Amino acid sequence: MAEITTRINIDETTKRVNSNKNVIHKSNYIFYNITKRCIDILAGIVGLIILIPMTIAIYIIKLVKKENDGPLFYEQLRIGKNGKKYKFYKYRTMCINADEKLAKYLEENEEARREYKKYKKLKNDPRISKFGNILRKTSIDEFPQFINIIKGDMSLVGPRPYMLREQEEMGRYYSIITKCKPGLTGYWQVNGRSNTSFEDRLELDEYYVEHRSTILDLKIILKTIGQIIKKNGAL
Repeated sequence: MAEITTRINIDETTKRVNSNKNVIHKSNYIFYNITKRCIDILAGIVGLIILIPMTIAIYIIKLVKKENDGPLFYEQLRIGKNGKKYKFYKYRTMCINADEKLAKYLEENEEARREYKKYKKLKNDPRISKFGNILRKTSIDEFPQFINIIKGDMSLVGPRPYMLREQEEMGRYYSIITKCKPGLTGYWQVNGRSNTSFEDRLELDEYYVEHRSTILDLKIILKTIGQIIKKNGAL
């Protein structure tokens, strides 16, 4: 009888300990989300303040360089948190008929097809204009995403904003990566950036989602700033 009573007491103690752990974990998660959103709002406000004069300057430069052949901003539907679609913003760096030009280029270049299949991008992309290439190398083309951050579609730090057509190729990673908002920068950007394959990006994004914390976010932000200063690839 004493053994049964002891076992019951141990079981009850274990349940209380596990319950307390769950409460602490949930509390930490809520605190993290609140902190993350506060950082996003502050970063978004600063980003928008910079975005206004930057947009005017880019518009003027495009006029001078005679590259003002279409909308200044590029809009595309991307995969957001919980798979929700959202309108993604960037400065336009490509020609108007970019998709058709890419399809034709890949059809005519076998090596380019292999490169695009592995990396989902090309080092020498025929769609990108001369000034657009400058915007990409300096990561300035990403600045309009501060609009997405203010709107709550994106976060300052998070997984890559995946395109709708990439959902099938994401495979098992899809359900994991979509647990949180896409980021302006992220774990994969500071661990290889443009040099990582599509599969590598998925693995790095999975790692971020499963280990995300305020400390990790701050480390990623600092590393991103360092890489932009060094011009070590584009975001």
